Amino acid sequence: MKQYDPRRTIAVRFQPDPPVGIAGHLPGESHPTGMRIAERERVEGGRERISLVPESLDDLWHLQYVLEPGDLVSGDTTRRIQRNDDQLRDTGGEREHLWVEIEVDDVEFARFANRLRVGGVIVDCSREDQLGQHHTLNVEEREEVTVTKAWQTDQLERLQEAVEASENPDVAIATVEEGAAYVHTVAQYGVEERASISGPTGKGEFARPRKELFAELATVLDRMDVEAVILAGPGFTKGDALGYIQENHPDLAAKVTTVDTASVGDRGVHEVLKRGAVDEVQAETRIAREAEAIDELMDRIAEGAKAAYGIDEVAEAAEYGAVEELLVLDERLRQERAGEGDWDVDANELVRTVEQQGGEVTVFSGEFDPGQQLRNLGGVAALLRYRLN
Repeated sequence: MKQYDPRRTIAVRFQPDPPVGIAGHLPGESHPTGMRIAERERVEGGRERISLVPESLDDLWHLQYVLEPGDLVSGDTTRRIQRNDDQLRDTGGEREHLWVEIEVDDVEFARFANRLRVGGVIVDCSREDQLGQHHTLNVEEREEVTVTKAWQTDQLERLQEAVEASENPDVAIATVEEGAAYVHTVAQYGVEERASISGPTGKGEFARPRKELFAELATVLDRMDVEAVILAGPGFTKGDALGYIQENHPDLAAKVTTVDTASVGDRGVHEVLKRGAVDEVQAETRIAREAEAIDELMDRIAEGAKAAYGIDEVAEAAEYGAVEELLVLDERLRQERAGEGDWDVDANELVRTVEQQGGEVTVFSGEFDPGQQLRNLGGVAALLRYRLN
């Protein structure tokens, strides 16, 4: 009888969120298109009313940073209505289907619930007795929602980015070394670890065959049903893993591109993005561009070259027309526009100034490492055309 040896055990850890693909669909489902704009019209006060149909989790993420306090958002919803006779019996009321328009005061991207929660006071409603009440609209995929606001240029560009996102294939990054493998997915709102596979390789009689690790990795990738896989890692392990996949999973092997990296896991993924490997399989990757920009910024800062960070330095550079590319964190931009920040500079005016002088504006996602690095620099920085001093 064979004795149990823990070194023959393979451990697979999946993230607890639902098994969704890049765009929030279940594996095996047809892939959704990008955000759909159903209708656009000008309204009074220099505002524009745009009716949108988010088709993916990425689209809901984009909307989070488009919506601001004071915007008007409308759509179909349900609301618990307390009737007179219910008040006597304390039944809690009954839910009714309503159309509401709310003035936004709070927005939350609930990624694991696959919805965007938009809270505010009801300013128009199919039931007049609900006016002035607070309500939360749960915006979900494939449900139309209408937004009325004074749109900023970068916000309209963000919508267009979401509309065009259907051209981007779903991508998984698998990083592998001896005894361990990690699988991440790439979405516009950031990178997420979906699984980690580990187990000591050992030597001698009880050594776990490497093919067990490769088999588990292939099974995970097969189940994800992505359109492209980047297989990365140090040394020869990734090549051996590819050989196993080619022999045993030929359909999966046709999707694989290999990349050399010094690390695995989160650091390995950052290397993949920095080297542009994701760009080779996607028409455009937001986070890959952010990784490239933040690395260029950090290199320039280290060299004392053409860079500025912090609102005071960046505002001065913009005033002199020196900003080649403005780097700003999405959450910070939204906070400043809502009047909740501490900048002495108007955020919209800063963006307009840079654009009018021919500079680019890149809004970073706070969900991913480059955005976190930018947050540590005050949430705003700039690559300059020339040094100011």
